[in-house]
Amino acid sequence: VQLQASGGGLVQTGGSLRLSCAASGRPYVMGWFRQAPGKEREFVAVIRWSGGSTKYADSVRGRFTISRDNAKNTVYLQMNNLYPEDTAVYYCGASRYSDSYAYPRPDDYEFRGQGTQVTVSS
Repeated sequence: VQLQASGGGLVQTGGSLRLSCAASGRPYVMGWFRQAPGKEREFVAVIRWSGGSTKYADSVRGRFTISRDNAKNTVYLQMNNLYPEDTAVYYCGASRYSDSYAYPRPDDYEFRGQGTQVTVSS
């Protein structure tokens, strides 16, 4: 599965951005992760392709929404009410395994897209 992420940019605190990740196939789960300077990559959100169930990191729950478009094999991350601490490089990942939904660890996703920079100014 090849992944193509897009949609990053610069936004002010409280603003919104939508990230997209187009997949060449339809894996079991797709997720978003992020890595801020000097920090480890962390889980943001994940969606199970069949059924559309979702999970979120506590830090983004209620502000971010992950969704999918079956026809386009694309997953989105709608990010609202952004804070400066959301600044990071955001990556999408895909996995064929159910554990990647139950325990969404970045390194366990066998397919990864290139990152897209999100910068939130204060």
